[in-house]
Amino acid sequence: MEITETVRAWGTIPGMLRARVRERPSAVVVADGSVVLTLAEVAARAREVARGLMALGVERGDRVGVLAPNGWTWVVAACGVWDCGGVLVPLSTRFRGLEAVEVLRATGVRVLLASEHFMGTSYVGLIAAAGEGAGRPFAGLPGLRQVVVADAEDGDAVLGRDGVMAYGEMLARGAAVRTGDAEARAGSVRPGDLCELLSTSGTTGAPKAVMLDHRQILRGYLEWSAVVTLREGDRYPVVSPFSHGFGLNAGLLACLMRGATIVPVAVFDPDDLMARVERLGVTVLAGPPALFHRLLSALRDGRRDVSSLRVGICGAAAVPPELVRALLRPVAEGGAGVERMINAYGLIEGTVVSMTRDGDPVEVIAATAGRAIPGVEITVVDDESRPLPPGRRGEILVRGHGVMRGYWHDPVRTAETVDPAGRLHTGDIGELDPAGNITIVDRKKDVFIVGGFNAYPAEIESLLLRNPEIAQAAVVAIPDAAQGEVAAAWVVPSPGASPTPATLTAWSQANMSNFKVPRLFTLLDSLPVNANGKVDKAALRTDPS
Repeated sequence: MEITETVRAWGTIPGMLRARVRERPSAVVVADGSVVLTLAEVAARAREVARGLMALGVERGDRVGVLAPNGWTWVVAACGVWDCGGVLVPLSTRFRGLEAVEVLRATGVRVLLASEHFMGTSYVGLIAAAGEGAGRPFAGLPGLRQVVVADAEDGDAVLGRDGVMAYGEMLARGAAVRTGDAEARAGSVRPGDLCELLSTSGTTGAPKAVMLDHRQILRGYLEWSAVVTLREGDRYPVVSPFSHGFGLNAGLLACLMRGATIVPVAVFDPDDLMARVERLGVTVLAGPPALFHRLLSALRDGRRDVSSLRVGICGAAAVPPELVRALLRPVAEGGAGVERMINAYGLIEGTVVSMTRDGDPVEVIAATAGRAIPGVEITVVDDESRPLPPGRRGEILVRGHGVMRGYWHDPVRTAETVDPAGRLHTGDIGELDPAGNITIVDRKKDVFIVGGFNAYPAEIESLLLRNPEIAQAAVVAIPDAAQGEVAAAWVVPSPGASPTPATLTAWSQANMSNFKVPRLFTLLDSLPVNANGKVDKAALRTDPS
């Protein structure tokens, strides 16, 4: 059946899950340590979660947050949210209190499903600064009515807080909701209903929530799965957090659609991942070029048997051609290596945009992100939004089924990003070759990447200004041997304050994700400005002292 016909038949994510259970109920789709779940078992547990959420008052269209590490409970929780018609709002375990509160407030999350013991962090405690409120968790979050702690233990102090309950209690309350009512709710979800609000900060410093619906998510990632050749029996360690669009949709959801096995990775360690490839017979692996360099070393030195791996996926990253050749060559010669290497390009606001294809030359796989997937159109334009011919660099515009519905409750920024013709202005600079392959060459927006995570200077500056000892802050990217780039900050202290680089680093580590924490703090009496009165970041890069 054609992909568009399949998506039409499924209609929604709950419809897809039920169709897949009818077809392949015993397909193993989760392998998380000792917990192994089939499609039928995921669907059954998801129904329990949906009934529990309904018992807590969640209606169609209500936002439900999930703040937890990758694991089987995340998979079941997400499916439960979709089953009850809720809109999933993933929150990163890298968040600190200020960041989590901003997303919860901006999206109006009604119920939060949270972990409490991951890496020694109390996530309920992180957002406690919002203030307690009678009958609900936090006065500063009036929309948040209930927090459900997935891994609560007897005696946990957090369970004594108003509006906080254990996961088991939610399921017990859900037992009062009839199964037929839960199934009717799942059947009432429509293809055009929102299924996700994915957070992105952009360059403005304020969080934005990208609206995506069931139809476009199913279409985009079924296309992605088909190009990848993801299939039942594949074992796929999902390293990217489920709180990120790739981990959630090209990992969790893709495996459910294709009957492949998700191997959730809660904490990424390259050596441990290579051990998993050998121990579990991993067949599909996605990650940055550095991960595939490590794989190549394992193939060459023979310390690990990684011969099970057949597909490798990079994401819009420049990959050395010799690495691609070295990984593919052994298979061509009858030895151990990957059968296919795939490069791809996507973004939260545009889902899946382009991918390389089977049979593409090594140079295309290494240097480009491939061609637009079916139903998507890529145009490269100049500063006046006029189309440019192949070989000319300009901003990448995307149109098609994957373009977001807009930013949640933000029509102004939506109009700035999606034009009247439905074209998404990505802010990425690229060029097309005559065959339609897109190469990403730069970023128009002031974003840089720290160890695979997008970092936005304006957002980091906004967080730093929450520190009462800082009057002004400017953040730029500086090179780093391990991470590629990291943040560096120049700050002007508030009157009477005497911060030091050490105290500013400690404050940042306590209040923002690690990859956003500036690795260098420089104290100045004033920030340099250019002729237009704006902070001269070029001068800071030139003279960091």
